[in-house]
Amino acid sequence: MRASLGIIAGGGPLPGLIARACRGEGREVLVIAFEGETDPETCVGVPHRWLGLGAVGALLKALRQASCREVVLAGSIRRPSLSSLKVDLRGMRLMGRIARAKTKGDDALLSLVIAELEDEGFTVVGADDLIATLCAPAGVIGQRAPDEDAERDIAVGIEAARALGAQDIGQAVVVQVGRVLGVEGVEGTDGLIERCAALQEAGPGAVLVKMKKPGQERRADLPTIGADTIERLAEAGFRGVAVEAGETLILERDRAVARADEHGVFLVGVS
Repeated sequence: MRASLGIIAGGGPLPGLIARACRGEGREVLVIAFEGETDPETCVGVPHRWLGLGAVGALLKALRQASCREVVLAGSIRRPSLSSLKVDLRGMRLMGRIARAKTKGDDALLSLVIAELEDEGFTVVGADDLIATLCAPAGVIGQRAPDEDAERDIAVGIEAARALGAQDIGQAVVVQVGRVLGVEGVEGTDGLIERCAALQEAGPGAVLVKMKKPGQERRADLPTIGADTIERLAEAGFRGVAVEAGETLILERDRAVARADEHGVFLVGVS
C-alpha cells in the first residue's frame, strides 16, 4: 500500500476530489485545512487538521505523524497580509523569504513553498499526477464548437494570456470581436467574468481564454475550471471558453461538459 498522501487544501472542490479519489483506491490521506480558506466539506469523513496560515511547524509535524511522504497543493488560497499570518517558530524562519517572494508574484511564492517541503524530505506531486483525467484534452470538449469568429478571438486571447502570464499576474483574459475586454487580476477568474459581462458590446458574446503561465511551476496553481465556471459564463452571455490542453484542470468534467452542452457554450482545449 502506498504511503499516506498529504493534501494541503485551499478553497474549492479540488482537494475533496483528490481525497475521494485516493481513498477510493485504498490510499489514506491527511487533509491540512486552513481557517477561512478550505471548504469545510473537504474535511467531512477524512482525517484532517485545521491550522492557521503560517503554522509551518505544526503542518510539518502533522504530515510526519500521518506517515505522509507525498504532498499535493490543491485549491486556491487568497494572498494573506503578513500581519494576518499566525506564524509559529518554524514559520518565523521563512518570513523574510516569504516577504521577498510575495513581491515577485504568486509563482515565486508557490515555488518557495514547494522547495521548503522538498527540503523537509517530502515529494511534491501535481493534482494531475493523482487523477489523470483532470487535464483538458485537445479539441472540442462537448457538443458545441467555436465558429470562425470565436477562433479569431481565441487566437487573440492566447497571445494576451501569454503576455499576462509572463508577468506572473494572471492566467485568463476575456476577448470579444478581437478586443481584449479584461485580464485576470487578484479577483480571480470569477471576478473577471463578472467584470467583463457588463463591458460586452452588441453582437457575438465574449470568449474566456485561460492558459498556464510561461515557466509556471505546474505542480501547483494550474489553470482550473469547472461546472461553476461554465454556469457563470452562460449567465454572463459568453460564447465559450478555451483552455490550454494538457495544462488546465477541468474539475468534474462530465458535469462541466453537461452544463456547457445545456447552455450552448463551447469548451475547447487548445495547444
